[in-house]
Amino acid sequence: MHFIFFGPSSGDAAERVRQAYTHLRTTDNFNWTFIFILAVVFYVYWTEIKNKNYDAIIAGIALYSVHWFYEIMNAIIGHATGYPLWCVSGQSTTFILLIGVCWELSMMFSIAGIISYKMLGDNPDKILFQKGKFKISMRLVGAIGMALLFALIESFLAGTENGSFIWVYNWWGVLPVFITTYVPFFLAANYVPKMKPTAKKIFLFTLVGINILLLAILIPLGII
Repeated sequence: MHFIFFGPSSGDAAERVRQAYTHLRTTDNFNWTFIFILAVVFYVYWTEIKNKNYDAIIAGIALYSVHWFYEIMNAIIGHATGYPLWCVSGQSTTFILLIGVCWELSMMFSIAGIISYKMLGDNPDKILFQKGKFKISMRLVGAIGMALLFALIESFLAGTENGSFIWVYNWWGVLPVFITTYVPFFLAANYVPKMKPTAKKIFLFTLVGINILLLAILIPLGII
């Protein structure tokens, strides 16, 4: 067990990616944890709906929408170049949805935004530091902290013996994934609930619509 801070995540990373493509949306490794994880996600969302925690729900959907957009872009990169920026292995999952995301990972991201928002506490707009007009709020610190945690977890996954997570490019690793991927994920989770109602609807409906359209077009074409 060790952490990998930049790719490639293993000596045979390229070959592992090629093998992962053979498991894309096959049920070779299917097992019943698939159903259990889905039930947990339903429970989390319906509990929030029952408790009328609508901001937490919006946080969850916001992050999940950004997550799917990133996964689609990663899959397009994989199709265009032969190798995505990140990849999951067929040996570590019950089902690969797109080349960079498996069922378990995607379901985790479906509730990650709710977790992030709840960790802000009862006063998410609390100012932790201020100097003149420059302010650092709980929302910003929370987003950066969660992004750093997830980047480190991904580093651990990239270092697992079964190649749960695969990095091929030598310039891709913890720092790029932290800045370009996880920071936007958690900024969406922490800040979209704060938007005005019209802005929330535009953000969520636009991004969800784009994701659905891209999936509906690119999967049948065999691009992703």
